[in-house]
Amino acid sequence: MPKTKTLVKICGITSIDQALQVAELGTNAIGIISVDESPRYISPEKKKEIFKSLKVLYPNIERVSVVKNTPIDSIIKNFLGEPSETIIQLHGDEDIDYCQKFKEKIPNVGLWKAFRIKDKKDLNKIKIYENYVDAILLDSWNKETYGGSGKRIEQTYLEDLRFSKPWWLAGGVSKEWIDEISTKIKPDGIDISSSVETYPGIKDIDEVGLILKEVNKY
Repeated sequence: MPKTKTLVKICGITSIDQALQVAELGTNAIGIISVDESPRYISPEKKKEIFKSLKVLYPNIERVSVVKNTPIDSIIKNFLGEPSETIIQLHGDEDIDYCQKFKEKIPNVGLWKAFRIKDKKDLNKIKIYENYVDAILLDSWNKETYGGSGKRIEQTYLEDLRFSKPWWLAGGVSKEWIDEISTKIKPDGIDISSSVETYPGIKDIDEVGLILKEVNKY
């Protein structure tokens, strides 16, 4: 059975203009950072504006809000009414109990869980989450940040990796790595942020286009 094409998420968008430009290029998901210590953070009000624009003009693109160790009631509050996102991505130390409660309280929004991988044994901790999330995202471990560092996971940890849920690869994904990602690692999706930036939160739209072109070769 032929492999479906690798999906692409562009994360850390901070303006409506860039969101729409990235969407027009054909990306599958757009992420906004709702973690206030991140240089790519934007307010709930601005997030709502960006996602509402995407919902109207590009309704098939996943709208992903990235949070870290945030109380579920605070996430609901930051919806500012009805959620404009289709996915909440957990990028902190959230446990199984948190994921279960999320599903109970916010059943109509998808749940992705990110895991920071320092060595191969970290992959063994993921299995127990598979029944409680809709997708898994693997990012590189960095002592200074929970994401957006531009560092890669050791590639040998990733080859022939399989989960019962779709999984996304993050951390240092650039166009130079696409060939090996597509032929050896074969994730369901790739999550790109710092490698296509001129400044944190400001994307180089030409670079985004080149990455999408590279992915579409496969």
